[in-house]
Amino acid sequence: MNNTKYIFVTGGVTSSLGKGIIAASLAKLLQARGYRTTIQKFDPYINVDPGTLNPYEHGECFVTDDGAETDLDLGHYERFLNVPTSQANNVTTGRVYLSVIEKERRGEFLGKTVQVVPHITNEIKERMQLLGKTGEYDIVITEIGGTVGDIESLPYIESVRQLLWDLGEENAIVVHLTLVPYLSAAGELKTKPTQHSVKTLMESGIKADILVCRTEHELSTDIRRKLAAFCNVKQEAVIQSIDARTIYEVPNLMFEEGLDRVALKKLNLPEKASPDLKNWNEFLHRLKNPQHTVNIGLVGKYVELQDSYKSILEAFIHAGATNKTKVNVVSVHSEFIDAKNVNDKLSGLDAILVAPGFGGRGIEGKIQTVRYARENKIPFLGICLGMQMSVIEYSRNVLGLATANSTEMDEGTAYPVISIMEDQKAITDKGGTMRLGAWKCTLTPGTLAHKIYGQTDILERHRHRFEFNGDYKKQLEAAGLVCSGINPETGLVEVVEIKDHPFFVGVQYHPEYKSTVANPHPLFIHFVAAAVSNKNK
Repeated sequence: MNNTKYIFVTGGVTSSLGKGIIAASLAKLLQARGYRTTIQKFDPYINVDPGTLNPYEHGECFVTDDGAETDLDLGHYERFLNVPTSQANNVTTGRVYLSVIEKERRGEFLGKTVQVVPHITNEIKERMQLLGKTGEYDIVITEIGGTVGDIESLPYIESVRQLLWDLGEENAIVVHLTLVPYLSAAGELKTKPTQHSVKTLMESGIKADILVCRTEHELSTDIRRKLAAFCNVKQEAVIQSIDARTIYEVPNLMFEEGLDRVALKKLNLPEKASPDLKNWNEFLHRLKNPQHTVNIGLVGKYVELQDSYKSILEAFIHAGATNKTKVNVVSVHSEFIDAKNVNDKLSGLDAILVAPGFGGRGIEGKIQTVRYARENKIPFLGICLGMQMSVIEYSRNVLGLATANSTEMDEGTAYPVISIMEDQKAITDKGGTMRLGAWKCTLTPGTLAHKIYGQTDILERHRHRFEFNGDYKKQLEAAGLVCSGINPETGLVEVVEIKDHPFFVGVQYHPEYKSTVANPHPLFIHFVAAAVSNKNK
């Protein structure tokens, strides 16, 4: 018999209230009480995955070990729980409809008219229970993207309604996240938006079990009582979610509010021990009490939207806390860097990271940035495209191949030091076809990369189509570039570095995806430490 319990997290009034952080915080508390917990995200957009979405449109695309291109909220889930997610943890409307249409084409519905109810909702329900049926989890938390009342969310809300009925009230509950805005003209908090949001949810046949109220001001007892009465929940189930200095404070705030206790009570589960948050709070203490401050430049093409580089920013927080260092990330748009202004744009930085990206825009600015960091001995980390730019810069300015480039930017370049991967040449579909997921890399003993990781064989996550062109490996190594990490199966160069430099590393993979509160990524730890050393020097 499967005893998995389900928690559904819905949102109302407005998007961007932080459903992902609330879901991750609740999961953290339940995990810290000894429950095996996972989180999944159901997104209402029709893209099959966010892999083809512009970062300005959707923020970063997070990649799992098994090669799923997913919503950035899965990054929060991993960072909080320190448990890898997978293909099953993120489902979109596009994926649901694609699956149903493929079944219809195969004749699986035996001539029936295929409809939203029951065929789409059955597909959604099946996927909502997929992780629960593995037997690996006691509690599965499902975040429903969008807001209640959105046309595109209706099939998900109906699926949740059906599942609540199927599973029974002690096996599935709904946490509804909503907004209690403060009107400065009236000088008071307003509960009406929350009341309307709950009413909309009830019109869909779902009663919220717990209300989590996002607010900028403390909720008084009177307001909690009013919300409880008008939204048909117990007063203890009206949870305040006040603005926090950092998202990592939210689990503690939710514990103080009793969110996990109320959820367990509703699910008829024992509280077990009080949550073990010792390591979490040690991390928070280091984060809030830094002994150093550094300025690290994040040079990229999508810097206007912070979510474009979400995992990198969070990895800096983890590594900063480890080093007892406050990391001020200074965003610099690579499109506006050139040979004349590079000194003005980058002077005063203690370290520089050149970020991932696609396409030709802002490329020359990234190459100028790499040269500045290399020549001025500024600690440098290049990720994915950033690593490729470091190879191009070295080829041009050290090896003397003045027009060296990537075939992504210049198909006819005389020196294609970066070129499209062999197995990518025949691919025409853009979605889900890159080199994705975790791949092996062997590090050369005695190199900086080997020292950073403290081991020879590593596994890191990838998302790219272009690679270091092996035809130039001997020339570049003869000129002083160290190829310190190689994929053992393909010979693909994964890591490059320079010896006579305090810290100069380029990696083809995305280390930021694997950094968590419990296990900050070693590359970021050493990079921040190098920034501190550079500043003190």
